Amino acid sequence: MEFQSCVNIKKEWDIVGARQLGRDVARKIGFGTVDQARIATAISELARNIYLYAGTGKICFEAIDDINHKGLSIVAMDDGPGIEELSQVMEDGFSTSGGLGAGLPGVQRLMDEFDIQSNVGQGTEIKVIKWLR
Repeated sequence: MEFQSCVNIKKEWDIVGARQLGRDVARKIGFGTVDQARIATAISELARNIYLYAGTGKICFEAIDDINHKGLSIVAMDDGPGIEELSQVMEDGFSTSGGLGAGLPGVQRLMDEFDIQSNVGQGTEIKVIKWLR
């Protein structure tokens, strides 16, 4: 997979940078303002999770343009502690940070495809895709 661009997440301000880049890429692909907002919200949540739980990581963006459809693939990667109870973090309302708990279930609802791989002590990779309609 060839990533167009990545944003390293090291400080809180990087969350804003990732959001802005993701929104720009989404606009160039042809997403309308509502989907741009959905994508930016999902990126915010993914970037915030990296910042809060892993400390550092990165979010990469790739435009998908094949015969059947166009879309945006976003991969959030970190080398953090990993997630012990994946099923628990995918429950609505679950929050370890005292946030709203929209978290990863919220990201899953905002996007069309959602895949999470996490190994305790090795980190987490979350791949989401939004398809252009």
